[in-house]
Amino acid sequence: MSKLLQRLRDPARSGVYRASSAQPIEEATRGAELDVVTIDAGTSVFEAMAAALDFPDWFGGNWDALEDSLSDLAWRKAEGHVLLLRSYPAGDELGVLTDVLRAAAQYWAGRGKPFFAVFLDPQKRLALSELYRDA
Repeated sequence: MSKLLQRLRDPARSGVYRASSAQPIEEATRGAELDVVTIDAGTSVFEAMAAALDFPDWFGGNWDALEDSLSDLAWRKAEGHVLLLRSYPAGDELGVLTDVLRAAAQYWAGRGKPFFAVFLDPQKRLALSELYRDA
């Protein structure tokens, strides 16, 4: 098992990170029981998250509903969750999204299930920890 897969399976390391590319994550998790989902949330965070994660009809399309849905995910059976955010909002909306994702990661870590939100940031502009070191 690769070091990256070991990290992604460790609930204690759940959190919000950045990575230069999705490819190493996709390769490391191929065949694993992790729910890996790519999300393009640049124009509409709520619609993109709801579509990518198959949120139920009761999803309200606001920040509280997003946090509630990310802290449920009962309809997505997996060992853990890895969200790859290929595009995302800027400014205050990015800050709120990051806070909601951190809250979800803490929730799942407390229940012994890994949850990772990974912003794909090849230019390394986001003030987030790296998920892994580039070779």
